[in-house]
Amino acid sequence: MFVDRAVITVRAGKGGDGKVSFRRGKYEPKGGPNGGNGGKGGDVVIVSEDGMSTLYDLRFQAVYAAQDGEAGGQKQCSGKDGEDFVLKLPPGTMIFDHQTGAMMHDLGPGGRHVIAKGGRGGFGNEHFKSSINQAPRTAEAGEPGQQFQVRLELKLIAEVGLIGMPNAGKSTLLKALTRANPKIADYPFTTLSPQLGIAEVDGQRRIVLADIPGLIEGAAGGAGLGLDFLRHVERTRVLVHLLDASPPDGTKPADNYRTVRRELEQYSVELAERPELIVLNKMDLFPDDASRRKALLAVCRDLELRPGTEALAISGAAGVGLPELLERLWLMLHPRAEQNSGWKASAPAV
Repeated sequence: MFVDRAVITVRAGKGGDGKVSFRRGKYEPKGGPNGGNGGKGGDVVIVSEDGMSTLYDLRFQAVYAAQDGEAGGQKQCSGKDGEDFVLKLPPGTMIFDHQTGAMMHDLGPGGRHVIAKGGRGGFGNEHFKSSINQAPRTAEAGEPGQQFQVRLELKLIAEVGLIGMPNAGKSTLLKALTRANPKIADYPFTTLSPQLGIAEVDGQRRIVLADIPGLIEGAAGGAGLGLDFLRHVERTRVLVHLLDASPPDGTKPADNYRTVRRELEQYSVELAERPELIVLNKMDLFPDDASRRKALLAVCRDLELRPGTEALAISGAAGVGLPELLERLWLMLHPRAEQNSGWKASAPAV
């Protein structure tokens, strides 16, 4: 189950109390103070865990606490520091103070942050001895650790986001390009949560893709599933706008494109300005190459696009045009590679 929001409480450990103690030994009727200091409370540490892609496990526990420090002992023995509590979260998790709304951390890959610091241990009475106070009978209590109620929001980290209307074939394409195994069926909103996959362009080059649930008109205002998952596209560097070449409801691919574009612009102008590649899918449904070429050119004419550079034609189900698609995406992500290689995109034969 995909969960991308959670509210939890994190509590660092309390510092151990200092000890009041005096030496007691033979021939030492007035032994001096020897109470030790308390140990430091443990910290709550958040770390980025590769392979995690959901906050589902956090639904079953509301409080995450580190260990308290131990109290000081006799003979100037300090208490043991409390153990840190390590909270593993998916890369891309943003941590907010739930009370103020302020962002505390944005957890990237390999990230590690102390989110709540443990309290300092109290001084024992040995610490307070002096020439004018040779038998102090006071010690400090340990300080409490920091405690926060935090709100976690996950934004998946992917280089390429697959967007489009429901049933455009995004899940089929993700499965064809990667080892991901999303649910695929012939009805709208088959995908109920974002899916991640890693596509191999070749042995050395890989692309992380995210399949975002289908967008419909009104998505930016909460219609369908769009509002819940549009934020997952915000971290992507390139958008692949997948169009059904022959929509079963009789709509035009260009009109469907404009519908989704309007929702992107209403949600975030910055997001709408991301580099984009329009991909016409399900070309295997046309009877011959001539009709496939005609369909691609019609979309390019309606949207004023250049075939092969700004628009590609593929079939995710039949695996046609996928190497060209991955190569084009790689060069969009790494534009210097195109300058060095001299590679020029061309429309795949479909």
